Amino acid sequence: MSRELLNTLFIMKEGANAHLNGDTVEVTAEGRRLLQVPLLHLGSVVLFGATSMTHQLMMRCAADGRAVTLLDYSGRFRARVVGPTSGNVLLRKAQYDTHASSDRSRDIARSIVGAKIRNARQNIARGARDTEDADTEASLREATASLDSLLRSLPEADTVDAIRGIEGQAAAVSFGVFGRLILRDKAEFAFTVRTRRPPRDRVNALLSFLYTLLQGDCTAALEGVGLDPQFGFLHALRPGRPALALDLMEEFRPCIADRLALTLINRRQINPAQFEEHEKGAVLLNEEGRKIVLTEYQKRKQEEVRHPFLKETTPLGLVPHLQARLLARHLRGDLPSYSPFTVR
Repeated sequence: MSRELLNTLFIMKEGANAHLNGDTVEVTAEGRRLLQVPLLHLGSVVLFGATSMTHQLMMRCAADGRAVTLLDYSGRFRARVVGPTSGNVLLRKAQYDTHASSDRSRDIARSIVGAKIRNARQNIARGARDTEDADTEASLREATASLDSLLRSLPEADTVDAIRGIEGQAAAVSFGVFGRLILRDKAEFAFTVRTRRPPRDRVNALLSFLYTLLQGDCTAALEGVGLDPQFGFLHALRPGRPALALDLMEEFRPCIADRLALTLINRRQINPAQFEEHEKGAVLLNEEGRKIVLTEYQKRKQEEVRHPFLKETTPLGLVPHLQARLLARHLRGDLPSYSPFTVR
């Protein structure tokens, strides 16, 4: 699989415009060139806020299968431009048929939730080992015990609704101690509860932004193998909701987004000056903050990890694409079960 899938062009400067120059993308603003990069090196393009691209470039991206995603200033998804639907129609039929089978849907949902809990537990267990505070260690070890208990109960969950209930409990446990994993600038990065629409503090703003990036990568991975991102197994189907993309990203939230958020805060790579408060109490990253997060997100995707099923080392950013292929193989009947991604 090409490692160019890791390369995403993020265009953020207000008023910037991207256009096609031969086989390269040229980005200009205020009459000067900001960047020129070969199209061959790009897997996707993301436009933030008041940025744009020419019709010619958009058509070329669609023809090449290169997705163009439009986000607002806060990183909230607004639109996605893709070319003709790819993949074998029989694969999508297998996807829909699997959804119609309560047993098969349940088994996939159980695998996804199990991986998410294991990956979240890994973050918390690491925090318990690294902390020098006895109260924090006790709280984190209690949380790992709770997650272990939920993992043991997962095989007995015989419906997707029951599995969703376990996932909700696990999320409550994980976010309940997330603030304990923050080691620096605790007052400025205080975290008590997960808030999303809108995020009410700096930590929630950082998590929401990273989750949006991760969702885009998972959507692209599913579309790349020909699966329908709207048709999931764990998340309920709703108009406009990329249920399967949300399913796929669950196993990556702890090891990609949550881990990176903690790293950025604990290494002081991001600071309170890179956030701003908006109306109705919303807290969002400003332009400088978004640039820092995007740079570190791309670096995180380049880190090598060992895939537990394939037994090979691969960049972390390619793992969603590998998982999409494994899911497709299971849906086609080539694999007896879906093997989710877990970190060691």
